[in-house]
Amino acid sequence: MRIQRPGCIMLEEASELIGLQVYTNKGIYLGTVNNLVVDLDESKIQGLFISETNPLLVENSKAVNVPYRWIGSVGDIILLKYFPKKVALKKSSAPKKELKGQIESI
Repeated sequence: MRIQRPGCIMLEEASELIGLQVYTNKGIYLGTVNNLVVDLDESKIQGLFISETNPLLVENSKAVNVPYRWIGSVGDIILLKYFPKKVALKKSSAPKKELKGQIESI
């Protein structure tokens, strides 16, 4: 699968993205591409799975999926054209006190 975006180098294989370092548009290190999210029906890369992320950008350094449309350029590194200021983990929708009451009543 050949990949090319304006301002990007031509890649012979999509797997060449794995292992590349990813930086935000402000030059802050985000992490390293660990895997690709691929739409098999359309033979398109949908996103990059970034592991061991920067704790300044991602709470608890959790892995994130960066949509491919956020990529600005690809070369020796990947430079994003967009990334949120901070990615936080989703909180549980039910308060702990409510859950405790539900468990006791069962």
